[in-house]
Amino acid sequence: MVVSPHPFHAKKEPCKHPSFNTCTVPLGSMRKILLVASAIAIILVLALILAQPSAETIPYSIKGTTGEIEFRQYPSLVFATTDNSQNDAGFNLLFAYISGSNKARDKIPMTAPVITSQKIPMTSPVVSDATSMSFVLPAGKTRDETPDPLDSRVRIVTLPEREVAVIRFTGYASPQEVNAVTVRLQDGLKKTGIETVGQPFLMRYDTPWMPGFLRRNEVGIEIKR
Repeated sequence: MVVSPHPFHAKKEPCKHPSFNTCTVPLGSMRKILLVASAIAIILVLALILAQPSAETIPYSIKGTTGEIEFRQYPSLVFATTDNSQNDAGFNLLFAYISGSNKARDKIPMTAPVITSQKIPMTSPVVSDATSMSFVLPAGKTRDETPDPLDSRVRIVTLPEREVAVIRFTGYASPQEVNAVTVRLQDGLKKTGIETVGQPFLMRYDTPWMPGFLRRNEVGIEIKR
């Protein structure tokens, strides 16, 4: 006589079709999954918070596009500029100026982007390799309404209304990234026969702690058409 094995002693087969009804997840694994999911959720929430603009952005109107290049019309703007070649030092000088290091002791709202002119390889010869950094002062502010800096290394410059060609990109704006975008911008304008004026410049919109994939950077150059 053949005796059937007791059901409680039967060999357990691995679960081939997982479901909440037929399989269970070990408690340790479940905790790890929950921890990972929670960490991802926290990172996403922080990223969304950081992505909110912390400064007023200078206004412009879009005049058209060609490929990845955007054409913008900017109004007349007032810049606080320094020729300091070190990014940190230049930023600190300009930040001190808008924080009250000016003859009126005024605090001036920070405006995005921070604009940097730097030596960038170009398809035509580089006219100047001077490095500068600029803060754009709030739109509508004239030179007469702008307090003079206390530090002679900071100067106030007015730029007239102009049209600018721009390519936008993300990341930390390393020299290699900026160079690559600059070449694309210049090549694209050359193909369309659009004349450029002056040198390319880098525009950065975000705080230093913004994750790279959320950063807004742009390379622009004034155009004439």
